[in-house]
Amino acid sequence: MPRLLPPVGPQRTLALAQLSNSVGDGAYYVTSALYFTHVVGLAPARIGLGLTVAWAVGSVVGVPLGRVADRRGPRGTAVLLALATGAAVASFLVVRGFLPFLVAACLYAIAQSGLAAARQALLAGLVSEQERTGLLAHLQSTLNAGLALGAALGGLAVSYGTGSAYRTVFAADAASFLLCAFLLSRLPAVAPVTVTRGAGFAVLRDRPYAVVTLLNAVLLLRMPLLSLGLPLWTTERTDAPEWLVSVLFVFNTGAVMLFQVRTARSVRGLATATRAIRRSGVLALATCVVFAFSAGQSPAAAVAVLVAGSVLLVAAEMLQSAGSWQIGFDLAPPGRIGEYQGFFGTGTTIARTLGPLVLTGLLTGLGALGWVLLGGLFLAASTALSPATRWAAGTRRDDAPASTARRARDHSAPGWPSNPNPSGSPATRC
Repeated sequence: MPRLLPPVGPQRTLALAQLSNSVGDGAYYVTSALYFTHVVGLAPARIGLGLTVAWAVGSVVGVPLGRVADRRGPRGTAVLLALATGAAVASFLVVRGFLPFLVAACLYAIAQSGLAAARQALLAGLVSEQERTGLLAHLQSTLNAGLALGAALGGLAVSYGTGSAYRTVFAADAASFLLCAFLLSRLPAVAPVTVTRGAGFAVLRDRPYAVVTLLNAVLLLRMPLLSLGLPLWTTERTDAPEWLVSVLFVFNTGAVMLFQVRTARSVRGLATATRAIRRSGVLALATCVVFAFSAGQSPAAAVAVLVAGSVLLVAAEMLQSAGSWQIGFDLAPPGRIGEYQGFFGTGTTIARTLGPLVLTGLLTGLGALGWVLLGGLFLAASTALSPATRWAAGTRRDDAPASTARRARDHSAPGWPSNPNPSGSPATRC
């Protein structure tokens, strides 16, 4: 079984920073809806509206904050944004009413989006290209471990059901970002880059990268599928017991924690990354077809089918994650990691914003046919990502220095250009 934490050094510190606030976030995710309704006194519709607006704002601001990290230095920017995130979480303790909640939610989303981009730039400056995907796999495993532990702590608060219990969870989440900021401040500094005047936000004019980001956003619909689509399907369209929803979530979290690092070892460059994503698309299609067969079955048969589909889903998720990490980094030009990662991260926001609408329309509206259509969407996006990535890599060919050994190692498949991100400089979200 692979180690949860990477080797001692900057990689270990990044993982501990990830772990520190993922515990707080896990507790927050479990309790936030109940806190905002029972303690703050907001209607569920207003909570949904506020969070949708907040994450839409955060996705827009992520690119300029990533650019700030590139130009001012990613370590200092990440520390400040971790502190800002903690302050935003703490502000939820005193908000009463929709407008203060909306302001606090926007500050939280902005700080989180910027922190994600700044940490990616910091990682790129501290870790060699060959080690990035492996480290990101470790961070993903650490994230899942922290979320699972935090969710258990949040469950205790829910069992008490008091305002004090909920406020304790929010205070702990805020403190976790303070610890994250401290750990990030202990990392070596990464020198800021000099950006040509008038260059503006180059990523906004990079059409190949935009296409890759959009296709990746489609594949990220797997996130609301696990948290929303599958629970709704299980409880409304099958005879499986409702407790299976939490069991499947725990299974997914544990499997990623244990096997993400091992899965990521097969990804070593753009060619292997797109191959992993194509395989994930095939598995995602198979997942959806299996889930479709769970309707109309006896309770025991429905449980067996849903468990089988969940095994396929987590395998597809781990392959897609490893491939997308490699692509997002390799296609980002040297010196613009933060800016490009800020843009690439909008795919997550798009999936989380539009995913509930897409999934409820397909699964609750069309039933088994909706699952087949969703699986076809995953397969089409994963297949299209390969030529889109090749197109994006080709636009960077003129900037890549000759490095025969790197070309042979990272892009041995025919038709692939030389390494599109050959940064030798030593550089993700808490």
